[in-house]
Order: sequence, then structure tokens, then C-alpha cells
Amino acid sequence: MTTDWDVIGYVISSDHRVVVLGRLAEGPATPTRIAEDVELSVSHVSRALGSLREKGLVELLVPEERRKGRVYGITSAGEEVWADISTKDLAE
Repeated sequence: MTTDWDVIGYVISSDHRVVVLGRLAEGPATPTRIAEDVELSVSHVSRALGSLREKGLVELLVPEERRKGRVYGITSAGEEVWADISTKDLAE
């Protein structure tokens, strides 16, 4: 798989996107759980999840209509991007 530097650059341009993607690389979680684990506000986590989702790096694992208990996971594309970020030590 070739490295997509546009996507990697997009992720690493935001510390919030980096920590949220890194947390989801460890396993699926709700925005509240992620916020607690990475010590960010839920609103920052939600914004990061939205932008990572637009890039196809994370996905909602429960029905879209669900408002409580929304669980997010990393996609295979997200795993590849995270592997590049972590192995090449690109995160700040």
C-alpha cells in the first residue's frame, strides 16, 4: 500500500485528530470514553471524529440514528494511516 501523504498531513495537522485516531487504534470507543482516555473535551473529540470519518479513517459502528452510546472504530484505511504516523514518528 502506498503512503497517502495528503491524508497523513491532514491527520497530523491536528493534535486532536492524532490522539483520537491513536486511541481508536487501540479499540472501539464512544466519544465520552475517548475524551476521558486522551484528556480532551467531548466537543473536541466529536469534531475530530467527524473529520476523520469524512476521510474514511474512522466509522460509526452503531446505527446512524442512535444518539446515545455511539461507538466508533478505526477503518482499515485508518489503521494504515496510523501505522505510517506511528512507525515514522510523525506525531508531535
